[in-house]
Amino acid sequence: MKNHSYKFLLLAILVYLSVKSCFGFQKIASGTGEWWGEYSLSWGILFAVYILFCIFIVILAGFFLLRREKLQIPIENMVIFRERLASARWLFALFIFILPIWFLQYTSWGFVFRDIYIRMIIWCLVVFWLAFFIQKGNALLGWTELLAAILLTSSGFMVAVALINVTDYPFSLGWSEGNRLWDYSVMFGRNLYIYPADKKIPVLLDFGRSLVGGLPFIFPGITITIARLWVGLIQIIPYLLLGIAIFRKSARNKVLWLLLTLWTFLFLKQGPIHPPLVLSAALVALAWQSPLWCAIPLVVGAGYFVDASRFTWIFAPGIWIFMLELASASFASFSDRKPVSAIWKRAIILGVLGIFGGFVLPNLIGSAGTLMSSPELPIATQVAQAPVAIATDQAQVAITPTPDPVPSPEVLNPTFFDRVVNIITVQPLLWYRLLPNSTYDNGILLSLLFAVTPLIIILIYLSIKKIWSLDKLQKLVLILPLTAFLVVGLVASTKIGGGGDLHNMDMFLIGLLFTGVLAWHNGGSDWIQDGRAIPSLMKIVIILLLVNSSIGSMFEMRPFDFGEDATRLMTLSDITSKSDLEMLPTQSEIDSALQTIQQEADKAKLQGDVLFLDQRQLLTFDYIKGVPLVPDYEKKVLMNYALSGNAVYFDGFYADLAAQRFSLIISEPLHTPIQDTSFQFGEENNAWVKWVSGPILCYYEPLTTIKTVRVQLLVPSKNKTDCSSILP
Repeated sequence: MKNHSYKFLLLAILVYLSVKSCFGFQKIASGTGEWWGEYSLSWGILFAVYILFCIFIVILAGFFLLRREKLQIPIENMVIFRERLASARWLFALFIFILPIWFLQYTSWGFVFRDIYIRMIIWCLVVFWLAFFIQKGNALLGWTELLAAILLTSSGFMVAVALINVTDYPFSLGWSEGNRLWDYSVMFGRNLYIYPADKKIPVLLDFGRSLVGGLPFIFPGITITIARLWVGLIQIIPYLLLGIAIFRKSARNKVLWLLLTLWTFLFLKQGPIHPPLVLSAALVALAWQSPLWCAIPLVVGAGYFVDASRFTWIFAPGIWIFMLELASASFASFSDRKPVSAIWKRAIILGVLGIFGGFVLPNLIGSAGTLMSSPELPIATQVAQAPVAIATDQAQVAITPTPDPVPSPEVLNPTFFDRVVNIITVQPLLWYRLLPNSTYDNGILLSLLFAVTPLIIILIYLSIKKIWSLDKLQKLVLILPLTAFLVVGLVASTKIGGGGDLHNMDMFLIGLLFTGVLAWHNGGSDWIQDGRAIPSLMKIVIILLLVNSSIGSMFEMRPFDFGEDATRLMTLSDITSKSDLEMLPTQSEIDSALQTIQQEADKAKLQGDVLFLDQRQLLTFDYIKGVPLVPDYEKKVLMNYALSGNAVYFDGFYADLAAQRFSLIISEPLHTPIQDTSFQFGEENNAWVKWVSGPILCYYEPLTTIKTVRVQLLVPSKNKTDCSSILP
């Protein structure tokens, strides 16, 4: 009975998925007509056929798992059919691989069949048939082929989701998506804007992300489609590069190397993790066990690059390389003083230099730069001291307010610890977001458990069974840094503005990946590829490791280009409002919105500045022409200072609003409702309302709101109002 326990478990899971998917199908079919109850003739028949199909696959799976001898002849015939196909079986495999991605993301049916249980049934079928066609020999399918099929389909789903926003739609696809494209353009494409060449355009983006995201703007004439394609690719390529680097020892077996690279991609995309940190981890992976002359510049470069990207990462490369070098030494080496001395020296040298690259080198370079030129004030200080326009009865007169005292050198060049204290004290920490909440359904802790528990179980099993041998010191070298990364990630995830996914667990996830790599190269490889050596329950854990990282992407796949089919889609999806479909507007609606914005901007620029608080990509890609750039008060910058409650920064903003400096403001539709924690990102909404929406709507009034593209045009209010009671 023990030998069949996992088979009963698998069968029970399939039954559960089948029953739940039938309920999901019933929701789709109901309300389509009156042929039988609320079903139309076609959908009633489809619903009945689907129920019969689910019953059939459950019965078939039951025989396959528990009474396979009853299916001996059909199985033999299937194998004979596959072998007769010869190389043509790869065409069948390719077709099966592409079919669900095309169906779910590029046809309108992908919106209709959004039920997660229906999609799980589809995935199970795809995995089975893909594993069947890539199998060789007389077996129906094998253990390694099953894992390969799961990895390939999961990776396909993940890639599709990464590229889901590749479209020529000119307006923003998310809260900050459009303005982020503007951020990326500034480093190499500032010539795209009507703005003085001798003035710097500030963006709320670190050097590393600006560099990686801005590379396409080196080429003139880049379109928004290409820019979005690049954004999608940098959510894929760095992960693959890391996988290639860290598993390069398996390069002799190209198929295995590819699959391991795909697993790296899948595991880390659970964050997701910002590309600069992944690229830095790839440099660390290349340094691992490379000649010292090669490893040193790699780890120093990794440290320097993370500091240029996000200062909270600066210790990560040094700690990672120390973990990899010390924990990868064979267990026997630690019984001999001479080899262990060399191991320690190398690990310490590389670890210290990794920290040097992130913690010391940037300060040395910065100090050298300071000696050569005068320091530039931070953006917040520049804003506080910049001239502002004050309205008079005759005209607008530019005056300079009394400047605040010049900040001390410690403020202009804060230390690492100053910046850490600033993060912890300036913006609130929302600890409840560690638990299930409206912003992130499962909360940080539960989602993290789902993401990493299978891998941790596998690592513990390999260690207990001595498949992966570790010295006590090596265990500490792994456990202590991972614990530190975990604590830092959990604290960072509670900061207001965060807690919506696992991206702040980035250092921990990469550290855990490296730990898994160590186990793979020290006994785990042979074990996981030998299906006969793996207990049944551990097989389920291994499958869960792959499945866990893919469910989210499988659910996210959907089309956006079927707005003209709204009526049918609303009926099949039980949606009562067209806006809830979240389909892109039709081309005529897009053209009309662009024409309205262009006409109003052309008139407004003759009277004052035109502020693209939002939708700055319309200037980047020349959808709106001839309007000078106003770099001040970008949406994300305003939100950042709102979350910090930075009154000094907003003094300048409110002065400009009161002076009606802007003849036109382009924004998302502004509202002023206060929300509690039962709303998604309720605290962030309240900060935005308090510091931004409320003051703007006091000094300005909507000229028009284009709901189809979520754009609002605001002009100075005709009624002079005392807004002092509105301002924070």
